[in-house]
Amino acid sequence: MTTSETPFDFRILSIGFTGKNAERFFTLLKNGNVKTLFDVRLQNTSQLAGFAKRDDLKYFLKNICDIDYVEIPELYPEANLLKDYKNKVVTWDYYQEKYLELLSRRSVESVLSPSLLDNGCLLCSEHKPHQCHRRLAIEYLKSRWVQNFKIEHLV
Repeated sequence: MTTSETPFDFRILSIGFTGKNAERFFTLLKNGNVKTLFDVRLQNTSQLAGFAKRDDLKYFLKNICDIDYVEIPELYPEANLLKDYKNKVVTWDYYQEKYLELLSRRSVESVLSPSLLDNGCLLCSEHKPHQCHRRLAIEYLKSRWVQNFKIEHLV
């Protein structure tokens, strides 16, 4: 490590299941040395989730990759906000602002701990993190926690 590099106290990863087949999804998680997958999807039991449907996913994670599964409802978006965004009633900027306000109201930085999320991976449905609440949640926590952590998005 050079002197210009900052050591990280821990790392948090993120992944979306859309746009990936099961082989790619589980390979990314396994190669990423993920310890726990944190489900932050509001709708995680939908038939549209395929292999990533909550109960099936728990089984696959443990048996394919030896990864634990935990739901974190504190990071779920509100149903009406998500619906309005998906139906293009509100813009991404509006959604982002309201979701960050929601995290602040919930005081998620106090409810969750860095040690819980270390080598953990936040899951939602979006393929890429650019317009996804999992990225917003991680960046929100990074802005509020003292620890320095690395963010990795598995795509």
